[in-house]
Amino acid sequence: MTNFNFTDKTVFVTGAASGIGAAQAQAFLVAGATVFAFDQQELALPNMRKHFPEQFAFQIGDVRNKQNLQMGLQNCHDTFGKVDILLNTAGVLDDYLTLSETEDDLWEKIMDTNLKSMFTMTKLVLPELLENQGTIINMASIAGLVAGGGGIAYTTSKHAIVGFTKQLALDYAAKGLHVNAIAPGAINTPMNQADFAGEGQMAKWVAEETPVKRWATPEEVAYATLFLASDEARYLQGTILPIDGGWLLK
Repeated sequence: MTNFNFTDKTVFVTGAASGIGAAQAQAFLVAGATVFAFDQQELALPNMRKHFPEQFAFQIGDVRNKQNLQMGLQNCHDTFGKVDILLNTAGVLDDYLTLSETEDDLWEKIMDTNLKSMFTMTKLVLPELLENQGTIINMASIAGLVAGGGGIAYTTSKHAIVGFTKQLALDYAAKGLHVNAIAPGAINTPMNQADFAGEGQMAKWVAEETPVKRWATPEEVAYATLFLASDEARYLQGTILPIDGGWLLK
């Protein structure tokens, strides 16, 4: 088994305070990387800084705010000097609402958080990543490949992320930019805790409908992220990697 070593790499990760983003940050820290985390809340961030004081830094900010993202990138440069790997992980759900149930403000929130922030952050760091032939890993979803993984806004945003990833990968492949995306299925994160509410009937149904009969942990997604970011995976380009327990087999 490959022991991933990122000791010479700096990772910028959005949505790093909890769930998949926190697991990704932790995994890269353990693998030796320096990690700059960006999120609108703290949660797991102070604990990571406590255990990795020389490798970890973070900024509180809103991915929907371009100035916040610019400040985060500047702080990352001031602290670690560079960015080698961008993890566009931040995202929010929409409670599985249909079109008739979706108000304009919710649609805009989902699109701004999940999609526009990815466009903005990627464009900010693109010149640097082209120069150092860096890596971008976007957070898609099985809802970016099939219907039923979210409501109309979430599903639309994740389908758009798949298209964004593929076009970005095609446009810059010859220049050495390494671009892929992850498409998680049922991952047990704070974002999905509504499914576990009460007697957890929704969570039980999801597990039963998943061929492997369980939810995944955020760490399972994080380990796949290490692989996608590694030199061993550089021939993967524009790939949307499902981590879904077989959900898409049905």
